[in-house]
Amino acid sequence: MYKSITYILILSCVFLTACSDENTNEYVIKPTAQPLDIPPLFNQLIINPIIPIDNPQTVEGIALGKKLFFDPILSVNNTQACASCHSPRNAFSDTSQFSDGVNGNFGTRNAMPIFNLAWNYDEKFFWDGSVFSLEHQALEPVENPIEMNNTWETVISRLQQHPEYPNLFTNAFGEGIITKEKATKAIAQFERTLISANSKFDKYLLGEVTLTPEETNGLNVFMDETRGDCFHCHGSPNNPLWTDNKFHNNGLDATITDLGLGAVTGDPADNGKFKSPSLRNLAYTAPFMHDGRFQTLEDVINHYSEGLQNSPTIDPLMKKVAQGGVQLSAQDKADLIAFLHTLSDPSFVNNPAFQN
Repeated sequence: MYKSITYILILSCVFLTACSDENTNEYVIKPTAQPLDIPPLFNQLIINPIIPIDNPQTVEGIALGKKLFFDPILSVNNTQACASCHSPRNAFSDTSQFSDGVNGNFGTRNAMPIFNLAWNYDEKFFWDGSVFSLEHQALEPVENPIEMNNTWETVISRLQQHPEYPNLFTNAFGEGIITKEKATKAIAQFERTLISANSKFDKYLLGEVTLTPEETNGLNVFMDETRGDCFHCHGSPNNPLWTDNKFHNNGLDATITDLGLGAVTGDPADNGKFKSPSLRNLAYTAPFMHDGRFQTLEDVINHYSEGLQNSPTIDPLMKKVAQGGVQLSAQDKADLIAFLHTLSDPSFVNNPAFQN
């Protein structure tokens, strides 16, 4: 009997030690690791997804981040959430040219879509690259007067008094006070799970479907330097991100009023440069360009075909600016659009894991 009791006590001590802090001997909640589900085509990328060592993906962190992403508690008057301007059904973008904030004010740039952000290698976010890291990106909208117009002090106070959030933060990050850093870490964890990799073209590359003759010609136009010449900025079949994640002046204006990257770096050579967005999910992310000026893909193609505007910082890749563009035929335009639609991923916008 004595030996049995001793054995049980030893097992209990071993269990408690495994679940406690070795310095304080107090019980510690350990979040459950949840590595990203990396699609097969993404394995060809040279660099692994960027996940900070101090913000690993966890089941509890992702769940907290998702709840925060959809919760209007972040805004000053509890009317807007991150998802208000980044709707799942639009590949986490906004169908309005400019999103309206809590006070009915409008910005000057179109809301960027949110997917595959773990592979944004330079970690420069927003159209102008003004924020470094996905965690820091989530800080700014809360206090932006045109967006949520709140303060993080107010947000933290609300979260602390909420019936659910204190436990959710404890489960995700352990004991301790709620902070804006923990909140944005959780949002970043959720955003890193927003992976789009199941388009028709993805299936084509995996040998599961075939392309139509029009889609095939559209791909050829895309890759042909004498026709579309799109691949330099937006990648190729070897780059499943469909963006170079760099900044370019793509000939939208002869006179530049929004300096873009130039306002961030202070270098006049960067004036008018904006981040190349991914071409994935174009079926859901209109309007297009940093200022949402084009409502349709036809408008976009016409710009590159015959609408280029010269300026001192226009990208050298816009080689035919003197002619207004690459001068595509009507058939090549139609086929190029057909190909671009193969990059859209219905399963992404309908994924229940990404819905509210």
